[in-house]
Amino acid sequence: MKKTKKTLTLLTLGLSCAGCNGAPAIDVLGSFFPAWMVCIIAAVVLAFVARYFLLKYRLETEVGHLAIFYPCVVLLSACGLWLLFFR
Repeated sequence: MKKTKKTLTLLTLGLSCAGCNGAPAIDVLGSFFPAWMVCIIAAVVLAFVARYFLLKYRLETEVGHLAIFYPCVVLLSACGLWLLFFR
């Protein structure tokens, strides 16, 4: 019982220290912004671009529920941009 508790404590400490490196930040005119914020802003712009092309080719009615589709486009774009540029 005592060895199990010690092992569990060491494992918990090891896992909690694994993610302690600094978050990526981007310098914009002397201010540092977190990378996730830049990715979300770019993803919202990409969602507007996607909407423009869907409206241009009259395909917006084919995608289903718009209240689900566009937030998913933003989420997918933000995660993809973050993985592409910061990982």
